[in-house]
Amino acid sequence: MSARVSLGALAGVVGFLAFVEFTSGVLQGYYTPMLTDIARHLSIPDADVNWLEGTQLMLSALVVPAFAKLGDMVGHKRMLLISTALTAAASAALPFTDSFPVFLAAWTLQGFYVVWLPLEIALIWSRTRGREGRAVLTARAAGLLVAALEIGAISGALIGGALVDALPLQLVLAIPAVAVVACFFVVLFGVRESPETTGGRLDTVGLVLISLALLSFTGGLSLLRINGPTDLFSWGVTLVGVALVVPFALWELRHHDPLIDVRMFRSPALGPVFLTAGLFGVSVLGSQAPLSTFARTDPAAAGFGLGTTGFQTSLIIGIYLIAMIIGALLFPAISRLV
Repeated sequence: MSARVSLGALAGVVGFLAFVEFTSGVLQGYYTPMLTDIARHLSIPDADVNWLEGTQLMLSALVVPAFAKLGDMVGHKRMLLISTALTAAASAALPFTDSFPVFLAAWTLQGFYVVWLPLEIALIWSRTRGREGRAVLTARAAGLLVAALEIGAISGALIGGALVDALPLQLVLAIPAVAVVACFFVVLFGVRESPETTGGRLDTVGLVLISLALLSFTGGLSLLRINGPTDLFSWGVTLVGVALVVPFALWELRHHDPLIDVRMFRSPALGPVFLTAGLFGVSVLGSQAPLSTFARTDPAAAGFGLGTTGFQTSLIIGIYLIAMIIGALLFPAISRLV
């Protein structure tokens, strides 16, 4: 296959999906420089903004396998539209509330954007059916989507940091909703559905069990935050969440089409991979809110922090994201050397 044919096929496959991932990146970077402003708006301590990130990540653990399976069953474009509509509705609700529980619920539902990339890759895989070099095309297209996501994250951080210093917070919070609504129509009119679906049934029992486990676990942690580490009831709720993983795993092992293939966790070869992924998630995903709020904290008032403005904080985040891109690009060369 010539380079020209490959590039032409690649452009036809990716199409408007790059805009969707750019919007996803904007959502992931836009709010980080203004988390301190959001905390003041909601009248909560800075520590509580960690729940915004935590609940969104918890939702992602539930909706990614569920929506991926539903995409195989009823169509990947259809599920992409549904997730985009949910994200748009949640984004539109954020500027209109100063209640932390309501804001937290809307912020959590906004996390449906995490399913966009898996659904897009599935769409690309289905649309390259019958083409020469299908696997290579899909891999290159996925690389372009991730690049669009990273560019969106950097752009979102810089734009969000600049706007929060110049405009009222409610107006700043309304802007992402406009981008996601535009994204919905891009998908509706610019993306074709998968040529064929595989059918099957959703593992609803497994989904309910893992949902209860995660809700109980995070609910117990929230009670510990409120009642303190000496509260036995809070610890009990947290332990129930951990214990519910056992019936979930037993059910998944018996199911012919499980929501999550827990057999992979038995593989000794994959143990280091899961451990590395978990530690990476702690350092990269779990640290964004503390780093942002630390940077925004006035050292004269609190005795720590950098006292940066929203835009200055966005520059820190932008450099952080650029370093991630450089690391990803250098990884193949470094891995060959090792």
